[in-house]
Amino acid sequence: VEARGQVLGLAGQPDPALWFDARREDDPFSKSGVVMHSRVLKNPAHYGGTACVFLRADAKCALQVAGDAAGLHPWRYKPFYCVLHPLDLDEDGRITLDETGLLLEEQGSCLRASEIETPLAQTFEREIRYLAGDAVYEALVERGRAV
Repeated sequence: VEARGQVLGLAGQPDPALWFDARREDDPFSKSGVVMHSRVLKNPAHYGGTACVFLRADAKCALQVAGDAAGLHPWRYKPFYCVLHPLDLDEDGRITLDETGLLLEEQGSCLRASEIETPLAQTFEREIRYLAGDAVYEALVERGRAV
């Protein structure tokens, strides 16, 4: 499959068994009920000296590129929390933003700095619409206008 060739990231490793580390966590909010963690590799050229195994040399996510290449939603192959990142869910399933310190310390982060200030609801519009639906996103934007 041509899309599979796109999923090589930094590791260049076509064996899916090597794409994730051994950690598994029960999670009532993910579709599978279990969260798996992608491997983090040393990468001196990337922020913090590490990068996700799926980060490609062009700074794109190999899983997202594979989804596009297969004609599917770009997040079809991405793990649940990778789609959310840097958003998170609290214990009640509410969408939150990870604390800045945690984001800056996170190994393998795929965050990029922005040159302009952008409201969070605008920055994460696609993610919120994907996870919560259009009606919830529109209500959030309206609530923000009212403040």
